[in-house]
Amino acid sequence: MTFSDQSSDEFSAFALRLADAARGQTLSRFRKGAAIFNKAGPWFDPVTDADREAERVQRDMIAKVYPTHGVVGEEFGVTNPDAEICWVLDPVDGTRAFVCGVPSWTTLIALEHQKTPMLGLIDQPYVDERWLSAGGRTTYMRAGETSACSTSGVTELEKARISTTDPRPIAYFNDKEAEAFAEVSKASRVARFSMDAYAYGLLAIGEIDLVIEAGLQHHDYAALSPVVTGAGGVMTNWSGEAVGSDERGETVAAATPELLQAALKILSGS
Repeated sequence: MTFSDQSSDEFSAFALRLADAARGQTLSRFRKGAAIFNKAGPWFDPVTDADREAERVQRDMIAKVYPTHGVVGEEFGVTNPDAEICWVLDPVDGTRAFVCGVPSWTTLIALEHQKTPMLGLIDQPYVDERWLSAGGRTTYMRAGETSACSTSGVTELEKARISTTDPRPIAYFNDKEAEAFAEVSKASRVARFSMDAYAYGLLAIGEIDLVIEAGLQHHDYAALSPVVTGAGGVMTNWSGEAVGSDERGETVAAATPELLQAALKILSGS
């Protein structure tokens, strides 16, 4: 199967429907005392009924419309693992933000063809912001208006606005990674934290220049690469290789190749 403009339009429209369906489950629970569960034992890794019900609704829709497609979801694992076309779902990326009432959590949806990302969607329901990348182009949607996305064009680290979710070594970074990020942060213009995938959407519209993460899983980053690259940015792991090719789930998203290389030079210790 090849991805024509027609199939790209069809899947884009369906991805928007999936995002709308997730909104129906998440918005009704946000800042309204959603039930919180810990799925990681001694280490707090929260999940809420919003996460679970949003993914459940999305999976039901995919099964009805595209029963031969695969699904990878944060909450309910893998369905049809050998499928040529696969949807990757993270119903609430940033559950910690969700349970704290902070509107930086997002719903992530990706479509992969033979494990290659073809479509990515980042949706922030509460502030009604949405980024959709398909056919190599990313668009930004808010309040019924749509515009093309473009990164900032910043090439120098000392002029960069950078972000990571949590810079502490007790969170997503190990000690070495935390030290490396601190060096990048020290060289940058300003750093902001705790935005999860929302930061990648801001990068796509030129408001953030560099996002550095570690400890990510497939469902965390699958939607992000298309959004970043479709806006003119670049995204790799900390060694400059394809995202997902390392065991640590390291990612670097940058507005320009020059900025990426400046960050990688520090992160790789070269």
